[in-house]
Amino acid sequence: MEDPVADGYDAVYAAWPASPTLQGIWRRNAIGSDYPSGFEHISFLTFAELQGIVEALHLRAGDRVLDLACGAGGPGLFAARQARARLVGVDFSRVGIRLAARRAIDQRVDADFVVAVVTATAIAGARARGALSVDAMQYLPDKRAALREVWRVLAPGGRFAFTAFELDPERVAGLPVLGTDPVADYAPLLGDAGFTVESYAETPDWQDRLDATYRAVVGAHDTLMTEMGERALGALLMEVSLTLELRPYRRRVLVVASKPS
Repeated sequence: MEDPVADGYDAVYAAWPASPTLQGIWRRNAIGSDYPSGFEHISFLTFAELQGIVEALHLRAGDRVLDLACGAGGPGLFAARQARARLVGVDFSRVGIRLAARRAIDQRVDADFVVAVVTATAIAGARARGALSVDAMQYLPDKRAALREVWRVLAPGGRFAFTAFELDPERVAGLPVLGTDPVADYAPLLGDAGFTVESYAETPDWQDRLDATYRAVVGAHDTLMTEMGERALGALLMEVSLTLELRPYRRRVLVVASKPS
């Protein structure tokens, strides 16, 4: 059975490499000019945030690190290369996974990629020293199940660092995807799953960067249509329009949690 959400991501990831306009919009407005080339992504993670995640994970050479909802793999590949760690990326987009695998070869990173959902990764338990996720938790239909799965795959003493948007339950009520399991604060869920929350903070300038990025996408509609095609741009504009109109997010946060030894 086809998954329309996965199909939308497949379309965007297929079109992204061929759209210099979309890449330029994202670098100027979302990730910043200092973000390392070759590790770009379609999220709002800045280089400072990426460096913070790498430091928080305490990875050592040879450690296994997981990138959950990895998309095309950029942040996870950077973290693994910096630490000389072994990366396992998980995403439900087959196109995103194929891009990630090619980038791992280009960046000479020891990596494997799995087409799966975060709640059921099929990864052997208690082996990863670290896990990360970038701007994806808000989309997961069962966030408690996802955190239980992260707990399962982390070794004792392992750490989980992620960025995510906190949702306003009233604003997303009845919406597909965002309205399925809206979470306004991830800290209680992390505690219920057994994690110790090491840090939990709102990220700087997230609203301004999101607004500027999405308005630039709307403004470049005709050029993006030529470069990306109707299917991919339609999937992207669905999220852009919904976000600009409904303002579903309370905050964007960077969170570090640990599994007790």
